Amino acid sequence: MEKYVKEILSAKVYDVAIETPIHKAAVLSRRIGNEVFLKREDMQPIYSFKLRGAYNKMSKLTPEAARRGVIAASAGNHAQGVALAGTKLGIKTVIVMPVTTPRIKTDAVKNLGGNVILFGDTYNDAATHAMTLVEKKGYTFVHAFDDAAVIAGQGTVGLEIIRQHRGPLDVIFVPVGGGGLMAGMAAYIKYMRPEIKLIAVEAEDSACLQAAMASGRRVKLSQVGLFADGVAVNQVGKEPFRVMRKLIDGVVTVTTDEICAAIKDVFDDTRAITEPAGALSIAGLKKYVRENSLKGAALLAVVTGSNVNFDRLRHISERAELGECREAVLAVTIDEKPGSFRRFSSALGRRNVTEFNYRYGDSQLARIFVGVEIQDTGDGRQVLLRDLTEKGFQVKDLSDNEVAKLHIRHMVGGRSPEVQNELVYRFEFPERPGALMKFLDLLGQRWNISMFHYRNHGAAYGRVLIGIQVPENEKKQFQEFLRLIAYRYWEETDNAAYQTFLAP
Repeated sequence: MEKYVKEILSAKVYDVAIETPIHKAAVLSRRIGNEVFLKREDMQPIYSFKLRGAYNKMSKLTPEAARRGVIAASAGNHAQGVALAGTKLGIKTVIVMPVTTPRIKTDAVKNLGGNVILFGDTYNDAATHAMTLVEKKGYTFVHAFDDAAVIAGQGTVGLEIIRQHRGPLDVIFVPVGGGGLMAGMAAYIKYMRPEIKLIAVEAEDSACLQAAMASGRRVKLSQVGLFADGVAVNQVGKEPFRVMRKLIDGVVTVTTDEICAAIKDVFDDTRAITEPAGALSIAGLKKYVRENSLKGAALLAVVTGSNVNFDRLRHISERAELGECREAVLAVTIDEKPGSFRRFSSALGRRNVTEFNYRYGDSQLARIFVGVEIQDTGDGRQVLLRDLTEKGFQVKDLSDNEVAKLHIRHMVGGRSPEVQNELVYRFEFPERPGALMKFLDLLGQRWNISMFHYRNHGAAYGRVLIGIQVPENEKKQFQEFLRLIAYRYWEETDNAAYQTFLAP
């Protein structure tokens, strides 16, 4: 540890990096009953901690090595650090990046002066190709994590935490991909403050450190998940593992839904949006608190980056409530007759419906895909399932079903030749508790609902697409219903999309 401490204290990082602040996460702290602090590495010039290690390594190159140039492999953030360091030091930089890298990161590398080559699906594919170019061109390879100078540069994050946070600190949570950041931080923090626990956090579909710790040696995963692309590494670094296996206190793995919920947590407290890997530590912190029934502790999570594609935010927001255990996704069977929707909605009590998908299937039973808001007390889902079962509903819990969450929720529907006299309307109503129930109350049991789609998007107005079977001789009465309900509506019976995909 002493060697790394000396290297960290003398690391040349502040020519390009800033000393990032530690913010208290007041909202999250109140919610989980612990003091939570965030080390804001997402505020670096490249929105990630990675420039620390890259610059420290490149500043130590010999003049001859600097003249030949450097090459790196990266999913994005290390690439930006190398490109920025190269521009600052006048060194040519070539970056090999997986083809799956978000465009925001490839564009940023180019803008910082790096020459980008896209190759392979993972970091390891990119790294293999980069090494072939080292042999051909004579470049110096700047490893993203398996290099002592890079580890020392990343370790300055730990140095800053010890200097900035003067009060008690019980546990620090750090995201791990290859392990360079955690190794550097562990070397410094365990030397200066050995009483502080260090917990590594990994995405469960890229948990190479957990596998290595369990087996006592580095393990190469056959495949890794790409949602948290910043930590999508199939084998922890040799030098980081040597350091971490001696110094860290545990590993926590988290799901995609838990990562999405953590991104929302950071936003609620800071109004900043992190990338999935950047929020990994917060997801791990919450899981650790939950599994250990922790209360009143001082906890710190390193927010490592915020380089996220804008078009990913839709998926993140959709999965955040599931990750926070505030939404359950269910398949429910109800009677196929007027009034059944209302009876089901009444059975939900004061719980808000977040999603409602249905299309007429047969004359006896209706199967609906429904999202329901629940209390994040840990047993909210079980209470809901029990309540509905006791009231006579057949219920399947799909909250952990990836096919249901990724695909089926968008595919409920289709043509139904048995449906007759179907009118299709699109409604907007104020998004407040009880609005959907008011709609069903006014509809009553007179007309059968043959199609229904609703999803809460957090907007001021809820949007519903509904199919209603209205006989020709009752259309006047239905128009009176539309007047009474006083919601904005548009008839869509002749809509081309409906006629193409859903019309009987």
